[in-house]
Amino acid sequence: MTTTITTPVTEDLLHGHLDVERTRRGLLPHRLPARARRQVPDEQLAMAESQPSGVRLAFRTRATAITLHTVPTKRAYPGVPHVPDGVYDLLVDGTLTARTSVPGGNLRTVDLATGRFELTEGPAGSARFTGLPAHDKTVEIWLPHTETTELIALETDAPLTAVPTGTRKRWVHHGSSISHGSNAAHPTGTWPALVANGAGLDLVNLGFGGSALLDPFTARTIRDTPADLISLKIGINLVNADAMRLRALVPAVHGFLDTVRDGHPTTPLLVVSPLLCPLHEDTPGPLAPDFSTGTLRFRATGDPADVATGRLTLTVIREELARIVAERRADGDHALHHLDGLALYGEPEHDAHPLPDGLHPSPEAHRLIARRFTELALTGGGPLAS
Repeated sequence: MTTTITTPVTEDLLHGHLDVERTRRGLLPHRLPARARRQVPDEQLAMAESQPSGVRLAFRTRATAITLHTVPTKRAYPGVPHVPDGVYDLLVDGTLTARTSVPGGNLRTVDLATGRFELTEGPAGSARFTGLPAHDKTVEIWLPHTETTELIALETDAPLTAVPTGTRKRWVHHGSSISHGSNAAHPTGTWPALVANGAGLDLVNLGFGGSALLDPFTARTIRDTPADLISLKIGINLVNADAMRLRALVPAVHGFLDTVRDGHPTTPLLVVSPLLCPLHEDTPGPLAPDFSTGTLRFRATGDPADVATGRLTLTVIREELARIVAERRADGDHALHHLDGLALYGEPEHDAHPLPDGLHPSPEAHRLIARRFTELALTGGGPLAS
């Protein structure tokens, strides 16, 4: 007779998060600490940081059947095709072994034009994995990268023990929706997850869709988070949100770097400039949704002539980031490095793997970006290489 063991999900089972919130139904992982969340100014970032990109459960067990009970919060956009259910990836000893989704859950209906949303509560559901090898093994369950997930309990047919943290180098990465994983097909298919799993790194992914805006609370979060390697991908959200002008950009970047350096004075720190995005190479924001083709795409609404008055484009930001990093290195910060985003995804890559919605890379492009980042940053003489 098979015995089923129920284990409530507790924080010691989680990796890749920075905080947890106890809800009436379970445990909600967060990628920003409570102090930072209290300073979040909009619902977009509140939603993004609660989506557990890079967050996973990790435990050792002989179990051949594992069920994770959760309450997912799914998204819907009026006028946009149905958003597929989020994917749970199960890895056995580092190898992707199974995937599934959880039906039901809450529904957040988002107005793309205003950002307002309505939340409708729904039932809990279950992610089930069977036929796993019976030997002692490390199991990781990577949570859906764009689906807020309250965790209730694990059911297994053998005992489990949490995998401790601190056994691998920790890589803290901050970026936009591209780092968050938009258009990636599953949670270990985002480019940061691909890099981390390939290089054996402990990933903390602070990629926030629409919200890489040089926020001081994000800089303080990175400052206060233990890290062996840090990377910052800066630029695209500053343009598509039309968030600041050139006059504000330069001191904001310096201030962000100063804050990170307060907690990590000598940690290898890589500043990555924007990937190619033809919409905003030479045209400022703001960005607007475009349904004229019957599917969601995006368009830039700014005037290129306004660059002369200080409005930002990706071309301008690349030039400024390269200059800022060079100046700071000249002042003695030799652990600070710069990587041109066009080396990760430029015109040749866009020709081969165009952006499906004009803004976010395809699953194939995520894999390409991960390979390039690994080659340029983590191998040989790369700035984040051991």
